[in-house]
Amino acid sequence: MGSVQRLTSTNPRRGGKVPAPGEQQELATSRTNPPFAVEASPGCVAPNRHPLTGVLVIDFTMGWAGPLCTRTLADLGADVIKIEAIQHPDWWRGVDSRAANVRGQMYEKAVRFCIMNRNKRGITLDLTRPQGVALAKQLVARADIVVDNFSVDVLRKFGLGYDVLKAVNPRLVMMSMSAFGLNSVHRDCRAYGSTLEQGSGLPSVVGNPGGSPTMSHTAFGDPVGGLNGCAAVLLALIQARTRGQGQFIDLAQIECMMPFAAPWITIQSIGGLPPIRYGNRHPQFVPHGCFRCAGVDNWIMVAATNDDMWRRLALLIGRSDWATDASLKSAEGRRAVEDVIETSIAAWTLTRDADEAMFELQSVKIAAGVARLPVDLLKDQHLRSRAFFQNIQRAFMGLQPQPSMPIREGAGGPYAIRTPAPTLGQHNGEILSDLLGLSEANIAELRRERIIGTAMLRRAGR
Repeated sequence: MGSVQRLTSTNPRRGGKVPAPGEQQELATSRTNPPFAVEASPGCVAPNRHPLTGVLVIDFTMGWAGPLCTRTLADLGADVIKIEAIQHPDWWRGVDSRAANVRGQMYEKAVRFCIMNRNKRGITLDLTRPQGVALAKQLVARADIVVDNFSVDVLRKFGLGYDVLKAVNPRLVMMSMSAFGLNSVHRDCRAYGSTLEQGSGLPSVVGNPGGSPTMSHTAFGDPVGGLNGCAAVLLALIQARTRGQGQFIDLAQIECMMPFAAPWITIQSIGGLPPIRYGNRHPQFVPHGCFRCAGVDNWIMVAATNDDMWRRLALLIGRSDWATDASLKSAEGRRAVEDVIETSIAAWTLTRDADEAMFELQSVKIAAGVARLPVDLLKDQHLRSRAFFQNIQRAFMGLQPQPSMPIREGAGGPYAIRTPAPTLGQHNGEILSDLLGLSEANIAELRRERIIGTAMLRRAGR
């Protein structure tokens, strides 16, 4: 598989091979002075010590994939300016423009929007009009990074394509996060996270044996594309900082999903065998599944990932005869009686609380974990011990828990969440005056002309 990120100036070299153990150890240990070095600190990392402090990002993204990319940059300290329009706000605010919805500012109460856009500043610009485009160019002239996840030609039609912006800012890193990429035969097709999941081949290899292709309905394509995009712009930023050279990144989100299906592509290409759906079972590990515990909605995942683990599992659930049965010493042997094995495990777990079962299994080094409900995570002991949730106050929403970044500096605490998601056009004044030097009279005129604003406009006929 090739690179999914398509950096135009710093693409990975093709060819190469997997290194032998320790082959590149000397090279790795000789590298010093990384481009973005930080020192570890106890507790929450102070906002002025985030590693991307001083990096300016212009964010033309909406929904999940693009905003996750730019939120990650914001969480790491970048100044991310999110561009919306009062005519067309981010669709994760909601797209209901009926009078009652607009009057009640329901678009300020969308939880998903608030989670994806924290730590950003917000400005509204009507990019269908010359004044809005001119202001966007002025912001780009000062920026390090521009990100969009529109269809391939949207920004170009606004007069904000890379050819134009590169002339404004030669050191600019610009990434387009379309569904299929610029040079695809499907470049003009619209897609969402679920469409990308379907097109990746993943639904045909998950689900129950004999069943139809199974969609996750959580739109894996969005977060996978967003995190790949973040990695791509950070690589390009290193190039821009070290060589003063910007570049364009053509990221096709569907290609980010391909690694999920890669093993099945390889197996079928070599052996010609169609993919087998295993449900909660596993093609290599037996047993491997989800088992009900005592109580309501209590389940535990159990996996014997090697033959010695199987022996310990058999002893724990009271089947010492299985532990010594030569026919069950291999996963292939256990596969023949997998139904019987699962029935015995289920009988054992059903008499125990899920956490109790997990700790019993873990105590004898068996892979096991409670299948948590989402609401249970708010009081999860692990997440509490890591100070994972930070409570943030936001207008229209009140106090809300926000998940921290999973990245930590050594043994330090999480990066502090500095600000909640912006309300629509919240930072119009400070960005236009402080960053672009516009006068109050200029800004007032932009408001009158509805180039900027702080309230969503109703659509005609609604």
